[in-house]
Amino acid sequence: MTTPVCTGASRAATATAAGQQHHVPYVSFSAYVRARGPVLLRTARSLTANPCDAEDLLQTALAKTYVAWERIEDHRALDGYVRRALLNTRTSQWRKRKVDEFACEELPEQGGAPAPDPAEQQSLHDAMWRAVLKLPDRQRAMVVLRYYEDLSEAQTAEVLGVSIGTVKSAVSRALGKLREDPELTPVR
Repeated sequence: MTTPVCTGASRAATATAAGQQHHVPYVSFSAYVRARGPVLLRTARSLTANPCDAEDLLQTALAKTYVAWERIEDHRALDGYVRRALLNTRTSQWRKRKVDEFACEELPEQGGAPAPDPAEQQSLHDAMWRAVLKLPDRQRAMVVLRYYEDLSEAQTAEVLGVSIGTVKSAVSRALGKLREDPELTPVR
């Protein structure tokens, strides 16, 4: 005879099959995860270098919380409980990890091009947005719809109530102004 992994779910299924209405004790757990999931994911990301590992870590901690849900008396302290589960789980993973790096005499070659610096990307994004804000309202609207919202020329024309030719010429003039913007010159 096998024993079910989740006895609470097994009892609920048996009660439902027998025609009894059984209160599912984990309804508020789902609400808790929906409400606090993004905050807990940020906490998990601060504990790991890889976002995928952070999601796995959070899932493991939430599974441990789910198992203990009925034993947790003060539901106002759930964040602390889950954070402690995150930290304990991460510590256990860290202790069990395999060492994949070994000391060697020569450094290995760098693989591929280096990743772009996030600060430089943000600086470029800010400079581009400042340049777009300098455009006249109509040109700015067309550039935003075409390139930020990724609408076609026909869709942009329909949204703004103008002809496709007007969109083409206005976007062309706007791009010309952006090419000449002194703040964007060092970027090229």
